[in-house]
Amino acid sequence: MKHDGFLADVLRAPAALAALLDAYDGAESPLASLPLPEAPSRVVLIGMGSSCFAAVTVAARLRAAGVDAVAELASTGSPTPPRPGTLAVGVSASGSTSETVEALARHRGRSTTVAVTNDPSSPLAAAADKVLPLLAGVEEGGVACLTFQATLAVLHLLAGRLLGGRPSVADLRPAVDAVGALRDGRQSWLPELCALLEAAASIHAIAPAERLSTALQSALMLREGPRLQAHGHETGDWLHVDVYLTKRPGYAALLFPGSRFDGKVMRWLTDRGSTAIAVGSPLEGTALTIPFPSAEDPLVQALVETGVAELAAAELWRRGVAAADPALV
Repeated sequence: MKHDGFLADVLRAPAALAALLDAYDGAESPLASLPLPEAPSRVVLIGMGSSCFAAVTVAARLRAAGVDAVAELASTGSPTPPRPGTLAVGVSASGSTSETVEALARHRGRSTTVAVTNDPSSPLAAAADKVLPLLAGVEEGGVACLTFQATLAVLHLLAGRLLGGRPSVADLRPAVDAVGALRDGRQSWLPELCALLEAAASIHAIAPAERLSTALQSALMLREGPRLQAHGHETGDWLHVDVYLTKRPGYAALLFPGSRFDGKVMRWLTDRGSTAIAVGSPLEGTALTIPFPSAEDPLVQALVETGVAELAAAELWRRGVAAADPALV
């Protein structure tokens, strides 16, 4: 992995998202020829790591619309059984994640199988009835950032196909400008954010259940690049599983607003002197708010807000390499 390549990938995100949406717009969209079981009785989204993170958010959207949908770790020992009427979607940027290839192949011939991958010639694609390409190009940093963004977009568009057209490409278009604005304006917030994170003993990304992918991916970016102690949590569940660590000094929370439990989380963070950073919309008591356009739109939020952790990770990774941090050698 390369820190300078990672930064280049992160900065390429607006153009990459725009190109992907162009490719999925209109009659030539890869979704146009997607073979779907008539009224699928179940949708199972299968992946590992970032791929499964993205699936968690889209499965939640499908369930909220009344679809029996689940995001499943490909490594599970208790997988969803294949059967007619099931739509099985294997998600792997490389298309070679062995657990995901094996899991999707298990469904081949009984369920309808779809591969979401950046490599249409991969083993995962060979196990699928249809391939939905991510079109993200090569990630020069070796970190799944562009492919994570593309996976979220493609899975949302697949959900739209199942739900009668929404969300559509047009619904995702506002995210392109917001992704760009976040990066263009980074010098107004990134130095302060990095100072707060460098001073922290541990970093905790907290997001609502319907955007849990944001918290999980943000924490992963801080672990995978600069090798920081970072963890992802769901906002309401945080009150039951992680609030205890605010008793330790150096607790920093990267908070993604939108949960009805935001106020309770902020009270604990404030009372115990923890550092809180809000992304998108302001919350009373935070040390820093990082804005971006259309920050109240859940689709925009999911596609944009992980860019905050990506940009911070790229800068902190660069600093660590420059300081010869042994964890980065």
